[in-house]
Amino acid sequence: MKVAVIDGQGGGIGRLIVEKLRQELGDNCHILVLGTNAVASSLMLKAGANEGASGENAIVRGCPRVDVITGSVGILVAHAFLGELTPRMAEAVAAAEAVKVLLPLNRANLEICGVYDQPLPLQVSNLVNRVREIYEGNRNRS
Repeated sequence: MKVAVIDGQGGGIGRLIVEKLRQELGDNCHILVLGTNAVASSLMLKAGANEGASGENAIVRGCPRVDVITGSVGILVAHAFLGELTPRMAEAVAAAEAVKVLLPLNRANLEICGVYDQPLPLQVSNLVNRVREIYEGNRNRS
């Protein structure tokens, strides 16, 4: 299974996601990191990703190649991450057939009703648990 982790700015959230995915799923999961900038991609690569790239074209071309896309809900919002996330990037994420498992962080003035405000490490654990469920479901169908 291929999982994309998308992050921008400093890449800290993406780094946490990559570390936890690698810890929980080991080498059974191919992790592609897609940063809105080179700093974010570099930090996520150092956290244990298999491959990575940065910039608009990397995200536009990478999203159709994966089974699951992870990151904060802001990756669906044009001009998020202080403007780093372009409309083409947001469209590529939204249009991808991959399952999107997103953290409900309110950084793009986007609130999701029915979601509890929890510390980031707990939210990342919930995200990774959901990715594991998807992975195990795909593995059982094979």
